[in-house]
Amino acid sequence: MTTTDQTTTTVGHWIDGAHVASTSGRTAPVYDPALGIATKHVALADESEIQAAIASAKAAFPAWSNLSLAKRQQILFAFREVLNRDKAELAEIITSEHGKVIDDALGEIARGQEVVELATNIPSLMKGEFSDQVSTGIDVYSIRQPLGVVGIISPFNFPAMVPLWFLPIAIAAGNTVVLKPSEKDPSAAIWLARKFTEAGLPDGVFTVLNGDKAAVDGLLTSPDVESISFVGSTPIAQYVYETGTKHGKRVQALGGAKNHMLVLPDADLDLVADNAVNAGFGSAGERCMAISVVVAVDGPRPAGTDASRSDVAAEPVGTVADELIAKITERAATLRIGDGRRGCDMGPLVTEQHRDKVASYIEVAEQDGAEVVVDGRTVRPDGDENGFWLGPTLIDKVPTTSRVYTEEIFGPVLSVVRVQTYEEGLDLINSGAFGNGTAIFTNDGGAARRFQRDVQVGMIGINVPIPVPVAYYSFGGWKNSLFGDHKAYGTDGVSFFTRQKAITSRWLDPATHGGVDLGFPSNG
Repeated sequence: MTTTDQTTTTVGHWIDGAHVASTSGRTAPVYDPALGIATKHVALADESEIQAAIASAKAAFPAWSNLSLAKRQQILFAFREVLNRDKAELAEIITSEHGKVIDDALGEIARGQEVVELATNIPSLMKGEFSDQVSTGIDVYSIRQPLGVVGIISPFNFPAMVPLWFLPIAIAAGNTVVLKPSEKDPSAAIWLARKFTEAGLPDGVFTVLNGDKAAVDGLLTSPDVESISFVGSTPIAQYVYETGTKHGKRVQALGGAKNHMLVLPDADLDLVADNAVNAGFGSAGERCMAISVVVAVDGPRPAGTDASRSDVAAEPVGTVADELIAKITERAATLRIGDGRRGCDMGPLVTEQHRDKVASYIEVAEQDGAEVVVDGRTVRPDGDENGFWLGPTLIDKVPTTSRVYTEEIFGPVLSVVRVQTYEEGLDLINSGAFGNGTAIFTNDGGAARRFQRDVQVGMIGINVPIPVPVAYYSFGGWKNSLFGDHKAYGTDGVSFFTRQKAITSRWLDPATHGGVDLGFPSNG
């Protein structure tokens, strides 16, 4: 790994509608993971810059919150068009700093755009309720109002999508936003701010504050920041939640995951293998909704299309896990690993340090007696030899006591755990510390329905490997995958970024209390 010198471009902050150079004197390198070199640096804010960013957002709040819903809606519509027009440019930026392939970057943008489109409907989403004549002459109704300055702390793995989970709804609801992106890939956030300004967003409504833990703590402790939205690892999510709430903030902190795919014996194993490869190795496994464990209900694999029928006496053709592993191995061998700008299927990991950490789990698996079927450490990439490469890795017979099973790896490592029954597989999933996403693959509708009721996880896929909800539902898990009471986007997002007021109202009837005569005038 090599680095550039400090003459490289430095990504600063976005404050008051313009890119602002940092004066802190502190920076961090930003790498192109496919080349293994630092192509730019990012500013790390000091206390004065943190306060300037928050002050800008605070100053912009009164005018923005008093702007009509219709005008806010028009700006969101304009931003949607700008984002759609220039998404290829944003995808190139994401690939150059994160490493994911262009198609993955475009997919990320598309999912973020769904939330933009949801936010264009903000007049309907902000509607209150009305109850007429709850008592004689008395009505009760509710309204929703914005919080004020809200903070967003986003992770490296989705530098555009995760900010877009929160930004559009927060802004449309009348809040002003300070976004602290990951220092690993900060340029997407600056790009979004620039495009929001182009769409007509007033200065100060959207601020980008680049930095490290000092910037995070500045947002968590500032009395002028009303809420925090966070996505990242579970230990940091817990820290953000505890620190933010201690300082009186509303917090939604989405943490880590260890997502399972439960495969029943009647499942279409070709479909399962395709989806396991996509969900396990897509975006190099650097996503909280990646499938990291395939739980195969093992035993003889029945032949024929009626395999799910208990009265079919079929000849076994190998165990479920054996056949599935063979199919995954075959598909993994066809993947082209390399520079995301060369039309490859999977790119590098985000940094050398992270690549080495993920690769270390393969050694742990070997020490714990698991069988490494496909070893990503031997990959020959289509890219610069200095890139942060690790190929798809498939590990069979992983002990559930191994760190490979219990910890979030966040890379292209897919584990296989064999169980004997559906109940054993369900108990395995439910006993885990995380509860983000899970999937079941089966042709039995009754089994699927039972699973969706019994599994203790926030997002469930039935023959769908990565069950990220569409924007008008909400994203978030259970247990150690979510801290706080609100999930991201959807109706939860609107509730999180607004406060509700209930108003009890009585107006005297002029006909009975000597007020204005509302009768039709007549000649007297």
